[in-house]
Amino acid sequence: MISLLQRVSEARVVVEGEVIGQIGAGLLVLVCAERGDTEAQADKLLAKILKLRVFSDEAGKMNRSVQDVGGGLLIVSQFTLAADTTGGNRPSFTQAAAPDDGRRLYDYFVDLARATHPVVQTGRFAADMKVHLVNDGPVTIPLRVN
Repeated sequence: MISLLQRVSEARVVVEGEVIGQIGAGLLVLVCAERGDTEAQADKLLAKILKLRVFSDEAGKMNRSVQDVGGGLLIVSQFTLAADTTGGNRPSFTQAAAPDDGRRLYDYFVDLARATHPVVQTGRFAADMKVHLVNDGPVTIPLRVN
């Protein structure tokens, strides 16, 4: 699975003019399941995200996790993270999981996050979403687990 994390002061997802998920300080988690991914990859990815030290401590060093600071998670599905741009000018998305598999793994990831972290909001799988965020830092970190 692939993820792109953005440390945010605030973030929200809008679908058809309605805010469907929003957080204050925390992590915007863009997530993509790739072909062949399983729940084991989702487990590893979430564990890494929850423990990743990307928030500042008293000395200004990135030494705290989203759990340490009590930040929120806004989890948004984004199959375009699997883009292959090596051939030509139009990305290929053949490495992204099939829609049914992608939805199953996204739902699993969200359910697991909700079971292990107190503040979890989401986008809507396969919807046309408008994502608003204030990137804090900016801090943007790609993650991939196998």
